[in-house]
Amino acid sequence: MALLELIKQAGAAAYASGNPMAVLAGKIVQTHPLEVSVDQRFTLPEDFLIVPESMTRLELDLTHVHGTGGGVSGEALTGKTVIRRGLEAGDAVLLLRVQGGQQYIILDRVVT
Repeated sequence: MALLELIKQAGAAAYASGNPMAVLAGKIVQTHPLEVSVDQRFTLPEDFLIVPESMTRLELDLTHVHGTGGGVSGEALTGKTVIRRGLEAGDAVLLLRVQGGQQYIILDRVVT
């Protein structure tokens, strides 16, 4: 029984010292370079942040010309269309602290 209690204590101590994951709220301070202010306590520079693809800007070039036949061009659609905007200064974000506390994943943008 004493060995079991010792193993439990060692496991609990290892878990507590490992700085387990935590969910935090933050705000984008700037985007180039990326900085996130966390609960007005500290600011995370880009080196500490993991940004998933879903939080990056996605735009498609929809340039297209509809032909009317006989080599005559018809209506034209030009320009890029934003499908997903990237992170912008002032955005509220949800962060997940990776175990150990050295990196933070930006989970999603928070809307009100």
